[in-house]
Amino acid sequence: MAKEIFAGKKNSKYKIIISGSAVSKKNIGPILKEHRKVLIISDNGVPLDITKKVKSISKNFCKVFSITLIKGEQSKSIQNFQKILNFLAENNFDRTDIIIAVGGGVVGDISGYVASSYLRGIQLIQIPTTLLAQVDSSVGGKTAINISAGKNLVGAFYNPKAVLIDTSVLKSLPEREYKAGLAEVVKYGLIKNKYLFSLLIKNPQKVILMNKNIIEDVIFESIKTKAEIVSKDERENGIRALLNFGHTFGHAIEAHGKYKKILHGEAVAKGMFIASKISYLEGHISQKYLNTIKDLLDAYKFDLSVSQYQYKDLKPFIFRDKKIRSGKLNLVLLGGPSKAIITSSFDSNNLKKSLTF
Repeated sequence: MAKEIFAGKKNSKYKIIISGSAVSKKNIGPILKEHRKVLIISDNGVPLDITKKVKSISKNFCKVFSITLIKGEQSKSIQNFQKILNFLAENNFDRTDIIIAVGGGVVGDISGYVASSYLRGIQLIQIPTTLLAQVDSSVGGKTAINISAGKNLVGAFYNPKAVLIDTSVLKSLPEREYKAGLAEVVKYGLIKNKYLFSLLIKNPQKVILMNKNIIEDVIFESIKTKAEIVSKDERENGIRALLNFGHTFGHAIEAHGKYKKILHGEAVAKGMFIASKISYLEGHISQKYLNTIKDLLDAYKFDLSVSQYQYKDLKPFIFRDKKIRSGKLNLVLLGGPSKAIITSSFDSNNLKKSLTF
């Protein structure tokens, strides 16, 4: 049975539908019937059957255009951003038209930024096709492209008109990508959602094997947590920073490997364990709870090794973090079971120690 939840506030509120058949005429039709044209943006890593299905449904309501990017982080470029904007202009798209993003985080990010920018804003539907995008990047309105100075440094906060999360597409994901997406799911359990934390501890095999009922529940609980946080803080001025638990070190590990050696979720899993160890060293959580966190991450077969990283090599990336305020690094740590805290008061020596024990 389909699950529905809302995110955003007032005029920017939008519906998120989660089911094994979310991509349907029933869900897409009522949105598209208000529009004349639709641009479907995807990449060549997205399963063809899902993009064909979206195109086929859309043709019943709109004139359909499409752009297919090359799979990978490199597609979130200024060049592609300009290419899509020019395509929209050349095909006379106006503010009554709409974009549908069908893909993972890269497709969703660049499509969202294009939608926010073209004619100062046209409407957007997100159809995320990876677990990472379903539980994280498709919800919350963050859009971005990369520039040579770094990842996601140019973008906007821009909510979609709707998010359709079709769990059937997860079966086509490589095991490594699916598992990497689970890191963000674990994050929600650690920072706020006690029920999700318990669900993950009790059902590792069912989650790993993508049991239909369990995975829909897991995605719903993850999005419920994110929607609650982002609806209170749409532009990351306060509690939204909690969603970055594990990301300060995770992003540094990704950047150190030039975004080629490790997937985002794999880096975040390492980052969450590092942040958990700092939380213990700072006296916020017990050794017993730290062990519980390690057991949970181990149950989902995350590689938690960090001996290959030197603090001095990660430090430049850590202190380029977007959570720096007035020159101070704000760390997201754990203050207890399913409770995250944001603090700039910590012993910097514990950052180094967390990589060596």
